[in-house]
Amino acid sequence: MFEGSTQLSLDAKGRIAIPARHREALLAAAAGGLVLTANPQGCLLLYPEPAWQPIRDQILKAPSFEPRASALKRMLVGNARTEALDNAGRLLVAPELRTFAKLEKSVWLVGMGSHFEIWSDAGWLRQQEVASEALASDQPPPGFEGFSL
Repeated sequence: MFEGSTQLSLDAKGRIAIPARHREALLAAAAGGLVLTANPQGCLLLYPEPAWQPIRDQILKAPSFEPRASALKRMLVGNARTEALDNAGRLLVAPELRTFAKLEKSVWLVGMGSHFEIWSDAGWLRQQEVASEALASDQPPPGFEGFSL
């Protein structure tokens, strides 16, 4: 279970060091590989390969002649890359994915249970603002009716 957010630095070669507190669990869940792909919301998604496979299979079942389904397939499956951590626990983020997510020096690794999101500094700040606005509403988001902390 991945949770929490951590600000990280993207090095000159486009790598991020996965924090030690997540590295062992991520490698154990990865069973040989990690999948990094684009998210339509403007961030990247990092999945252990076994967690990604059923998602990929579900996406690929969508009708190819429906334009929105095809666009989503292209976004998620077309940008998916199998990666591995290097010996220092760093993940290489391909240049095209860095460009897509507007990643610069400062990035955010955000645990989302089964996977991580990787946000640019500006993108993560924007998400925090959107969350604050959404939570200020009198109506809870779908699925959160009756939820309390």
